[in-house]
Amino acid sequence: MRPSSTLIALVLISAAVTVFTSVWWRDMSYLLLLMWLALAALTVADLVISNLAGRMTVDFDLPPQGFVGHTAAFTVGIRSQKGALSRKIEIRLDLAPELVVDEIRWLNPASGAGVGEVKASLDLHLTRRGRYAVHELWLKWSSRLKLLEIIAKMPVGQEIAVQPDISPVLSGAIKTQILPLEAGQKDLRLRGEGSEFHQLREFVSGMDPRSIDWKRSARMRSLVVREMRAERNHQIILCVDSGRLMAEQLAGFTKLDRAINAALAMCWGAGLAGDLVGFYSFDSRPRLFVPALPGRAAFPRLQTVCAGLRYETQETNHTLGLTHLSGRLKRRSLIVIFSDFVDTITAELMIENIQVLARHHFVVYVALRDPMLGKLIEPEETTLDAVARSVAARQILHERRAVMEKLARLGVLCLDSTPEALTSDLIARYIEIKSREMI
Repeated sequence: MRPSSTLIALVLISAAVTVFTSVWWRDMSYLLLLMWLALAALTVADLVISNLAGRMTVDFDLPPQGFVGHTAAFTVGIRSQKGALSRKIEIRLDLAPELVVDEIRWLNPASGAGVGEVKASLDLHLTRRGRYAVHELWLKWSSRLKLLEIIAKMPVGQEIAVQPDISPVLSGAIKTQILPLEAGQKDLRLRGEGSEFHQLREFVSGMDPRSIDWKRSARMRSLVVREMRAERNHQIILCVDSGRLMAEQLAGFTKLDRAINAALAMCWGAGLAGDLVGFYSFDSRPRLFVPALPGRAAFPRLQTVCAGLRYETQETNHTLGLTHLSGRLKRRSLIVIFSDFVDTITAELMIENIQVLARHHFVVYVALRDPMLGKLIEPEETTLDAVARSVAARQILHERRAVMEKLARLGVLCLDSTPEALTSDLIARYIEIKSREMI
């Protein structure tokens, strides 16, 4: 515990009175001694009647896991064994730097004042994947007479596992986007345009006469048509660059985490559409390679692999990484590359190696665009610094556009998306690739 500002103010006032009285009225020493004794007795009495830490019961709860980019609620329950809690309680946590306390919400209207039990929920913002601990809980409250501030430290020792964000999968948002590939308007459009046989149907007016199966029509003595649909069982490789540039924070958490979230959503969507999904990561050298499996079977394995993917600090070697991937693939695949670059010069080697992959595979290049660049281009103020930032932002966007256009001329489908729209944009591109049978 420690003295409160009220007690410190009383001590300073008493000291001033003592000095002033000692100078002008030296025979008032007994009254001064009585004043100091009264202040000491008042402090001791406040200490006795106050609810000390040993007379409280504190419970806390932390969920065992959460999704990166989301918040987890650390709940604290405080019960007073004798009487009500006299003042509002302040709560502090000693925790890992990757867990950021966003907000403290009191779950009862009194906010800890005048009640025998209070509860509070601290929102922890989960900024990175991994296992992180909440070490200690600190409580501070005022004594009954507000002369003391009582501080209690309690060990917590609980951990939370921060996993990749699969909330779009759990909410059904991905299934809603993919469902038209299996049944609905898009599927009807695919029938007759695909390369995989679906079924025979009776010919009706308006159907394409070229789809008539004349041999079966002769056997059945009525016109029937062959319905085709988009081919399934394509091999999809989700290729994630885990190098230094992907560890950059963008709108709250790293580009690598956003790429992993989008890759897992794509894995689930491809599983619903009947394709095979594999995973590959690289930075300065090849890291992980998971062979392609049916999407639904691959999802839990990829989720585990991505949860343990490290944040690397080394520069990405696209030549070594993409060459190794090319040697591991034995059939034509859809390769989705999540990577990033700084300018056109540093992107040259990346472009050359993607060009080699694009000769035998269909490549989708995915990059994350900083939404702040769009705001910097048109500044609200026309100061010298704002104009300089606007020119730099325009140059960055111009170079990104030049790299994307060069990749597009090589037959690579490019996706330069914002962090919030990355997952939905990627699924939309996947649907487009499937519907047009570009693999």
